[in-house]
Amino acid sequence: MTKIELYDTTLRDGAQSEGISFSVTDKLKICEKLDLLGIHFIEGGWPGANPKDVEFFKKAGTMRLKNSKIVAFGSTQYAKTKANKDKILKGLLNSGTRHITIFGKTWDLHVRDVLRVDLKENLRMIEDSVRFLKSKGRVVFYDAEHFFDAYKGNKDYALKTIKCAEAAGADRIILCDTNGGTITSQIFEIVEEIKAVTGVPLGIHAHNDCDMAVANSIAAVQAGCLQAQGTINGYGERCGNANLVSIIANLKLKLGVDCVSGLALKELTEAARFVAEVCNMKLPDNEPFVGNSAFAHKAGVHVNAILKNPKTYEHADPHAVGNHRRLLISELSGKSTILKKAEEMELDLGKDPGKSKKILKALQDMEHEGYHFESAEASLELVINRLMKKFKEFFDLEDFRVIIEKRKGGKMSSEATIKLKVNKELEHTAALGDGPVNALDSALRKALRKFYPRLAEMHLTDYKVRVLDEKEGTAAKVRVLVQSQDKDDSWWTMGVSENIIEASWGALVDSVEYKLLKDLKNKKGRGL
Repeated sequence: MTKIELYDTTLRDGAQSEGISFSVTDKLKICEKLDLLGIHFIEGGWPGANPKDVEFFKKAGTMRLKNSKIVAFGSTQYAKTKANKDKILKGLLNSGTRHITIFGKTWDLHVRDVLRVDLKENLRMIEDSVRFLKSKGRVVFYDAEHFFDAYKGNKDYALKTIKCAEAAGADRIILCDTNGGTITSQIFEIVEEIKAVTGVPLGIHAHNDCDMAVANSIAAVQAGCLQAQGTINGYGERCGNANLVSIIANLKLKLGVDCVSGLALKELTEAARFVAEVCNMKLPDNEPFVGNSAFAHKAGVHVNAILKNPKTYEHADPHAVGNHRRLLISELSGKSTILKKAEEMELDLGKDPGKSKKILKALQDMEHEGYHFESAEASLELVINRLMKKFKEFFDLEDFRVIIEKRKGGKMSSEATIKLKVNKELEHTAALGDGPVNALDSALRKALRKFYPRLAEMHLTDYKVRVLDEKEGTAAKVRVLVQSQDKDDSWWTMGVSENIIEASWGALVDSVEYKLLKDLKNKKGRGL
């Protein structure tokens, strides 16, 4: 199969996603990442539409990209104007990019109800705009907006619009499923029909309103499209655009299509997570190929089979896309999962099946009480260490007290007092906090810091509470999850109780003890 071009529109279409707003710096960072991934074309935005895009194209022109070409995006000229006088086309030329994408109206419904011009005038606008840009030495991609709806509604006119672009010298004609409402079989059939009557290489631009954008893009490539457009992680207006991450993985791994190198493919997970971070959007755990759960296995039967042959429950090698396999511990786990997890934790359970049975039984009992270890693997490691008597407590709690005070006209205040022993030495201290949990966390680490100075490296980064039995109201059991971080990595711990302070205490203690255990394993030593 011919090499497929990848066209990314995260910086333009993706920016239209609810909750996403890029700075110029954000856009430049994403460009660098996409270039490393081997994306052929990066659509930077609409020059002249706003000061941010003007600044972006100015700075992008100085970037030294190895694989990618920056593309300026805009529309055809205004009605009843000359191309060489049109502000939109002048703005596209002023962007300084060699590659320009313009979209035009393909659907007669849009021409009549949106543009409100004569059908022939729309054809002139398309042809004159493409011809003018070509006369200035630009490579021109023509986006046939709403093409599939247009073709289904008025085939003859839809064909005339792309024939005008072809006659004017368009280098690519992109067939757009702008409303995202066309099903996959129709995409394939229509692309085949257009390829038979068009001499210009075709592209596909699909939206995801029917959850078919990736499938539609793959089908379009199979039917003859040379270029596949999309956004990283499927960001975009309404339900988003075709997810370029999934398109790349499917083309490369399932169809053997030459779109990125094998080395670049291994950067796919890192790239997806990087862009999600820049967008300030959480990458869904169940995101295909690159999500945290994409290659996670929970059921004991699955894990047992995976350990014997990964192909039994994995459609692809996770390492091929830069991801990794995860074996989850839960009440559904079997002995194979326990043994493998212990091995990952560098715990030798030996050949005695009784040890894995003991651990499994304890975990099942704890999950029945509300624990959920696949969400808190640091707590899981501590539980296994304790059960196997491989763990010595780093401190002994004597008692703690949390005081919450609210005075008339004043702010709520919280104070935690804690008394504990380390190697029989008593430490008694107190700390204020923004809330009771914050005060308790501060007091705990304040009490331990002189014994374990490396605790100064860690801090809490997230705190979550889940009510487990809502019908019990304020007496309900809660599960508290705490994420902590040091200069090397981050980890999740958990506590469960009917008392939110007690549940929080359990998660906080596990967080601190995991840090201390980790340091001990790294031979940093207790008290260093």
